[in-house]
Amino acid sequence: MGEEKEYRGPPPKVPLEKISEFMWRIPQKYKRGMRVPGLVLADAELLEKMKTDRTLDQCANVAHLPGIYKYAITLPDGHEGYGFPIGGVAATDYEEGVVSPGGVGYDINCGVRLLTTNMSEADIRPKLVELTNAIFNNVPCGLGSRRKDFHVTFNELDRIAREGVPWLIEQGLGWKEDIEHCEERGHMEAADPNKVSSAAKNRGITQIGTLGSGNHFLEIQKVNKIYDPKVAKTFGITHEGQITVMIHCGSRGFGHQICSDYLRVMERAVHKYKIELPDRELACAPGNSDEAQDYYQAMACAVNYAFANRQAIAHWVRQSFEQVFKKPAETFDLKLVYDVAHNIAKIEDHKVNGETKKVWIHRKGATRAFPPNHEAVPADYRPVGQPVIIPGSMGTSSWLLVGTVKAMEVSFGSTAHGAGRMLSRAAAKRQFWGGDVKKTLESRGMVIRAASQVVLAEEADPAYKDVDKVAEVSDKLGIATRVVRLVPLAVVKG
Repeated sequence: MGEEKEYRGPPPKVPLEKISEFMWRIPQKYKRGMRVPGLVLADAELLEKMKTDRTLDQCANVAHLPGIYKYAITLPDGHEGYGFPIGGVAATDYEEGVVSPGGVGYDINCGVRLLTTNMSEADIRPKLVELTNAIFNNVPCGLGSRRKDFHVTFNELDRIAREGVPWLIEQGLGWKEDIEHCEERGHMEAADPNKVSSAAKNRGITQIGTLGSGNHFLEIQKVNKIYDPKVAKTFGITHEGQITVMIHCGSRGFGHQICSDYLRVMERAVHKYKIELPDRELACAPGNSDEAQDYYQAMACAVNYAFANRQAIAHWVRQSFEQVFKKPAETFDLKLVYDVAHNIAKIEDHKVNGETKKVWIHRKGATRAFPPNHEAVPADYRPVGQPVIIPGSMGTSSWLLVGTVKAMEVSFGSTAHGAGRMLSRAAAKRQFWGGDVKKTLESRGMVIRAASQVVLAEEADPAYKDVDKVAEVSDKLGIATRVVRLVPLAVVKG
């Protein structure tokens, strides 16, 4: 959210060397100052879209960051963003590298969580409209929305920023086992609310537990196809037609303000530390500097806030099932499969030229995709690997995949995060009308509830790339393996 650009003028012509059907290199000699090559992971069709804006040029720009390892990566869903392309990954040395807010983005920890149920489409279809209405009424949607019966104090906001999901569960908003199935167990230890401005806190205090607007959504889905029954069963998916719920949102105005605040800090840091960059939007600071440490601790607060935000929404989804079906949520087995971040910076260990290096990993519009037996994967999933959730555009499929060893070798344990935009929001609004979009989706049997017709136009399916293609390329590259395809029965939008 907040980063899709409408590119005007001819895009830069970026040279590409074909490595394989799905891998392309931007040579280091393309621009003076590139420290590593660029690596673009895409098929020919997805690559053509990247050539229509600054995606590839931005990938090359990221390769200028001090301390960057191996290459700057653009994933199959890559498109132009702020500084980094959305769908960008970069790892910089922990001691000598830099941290860049542009490598995380404005919507810090925009991410996705997936809940399973023990229900089938036949069970839910008679109550689908009522259930969708209940969720729409229980989960605040749209710009500036809030839930009137849920308030937090500034002290409690600091607790959320510091502790994330565990604090919400202490308050009764969730099940204890939810913690185990969140990336980072639902909170980053580095968080320090003292590094967050009062402006960010003022924006965040009313928005916890809200879906927001733009590309954020909540969907009731059904399992359309199972590609790997063994892994699917491990994740709690047993049959086609099974009902799931997907929640896609982030840190709202809280994270956006934190990004804005620290971009100004980093712009000054670039001059202070005499860092040469081809694009001011890549503003950064040495990882061991006060500026980078402050940003990282503030960013971690937004990460925790976003995890907590999705946790509160999941709690109200469970309550909605209880209201409509008049039974406890446990009856429907509304378990959390996983909650994964799409915009985040972290400290991780990765192999570089055969040596294990501690790095600052930037994932912007990118999903962590760790392999089997990795210690960061929940214990019950460790034999198969980490769940990877790739949401589609409105009315199209979404995907559950699983992380791989190949992802660790190729993309620092990362894969794509979604469909990726084809059209800017402005262009989509010129081309589509929300009422028509709603009618088209409803004619396909979907229930649609939206706080704004404008958002329906902005999020029309043709404004995005084909998410099935993105999932297929990730699978064929081996950086995440397809497990389950999901399709929507009902969509709730801000």
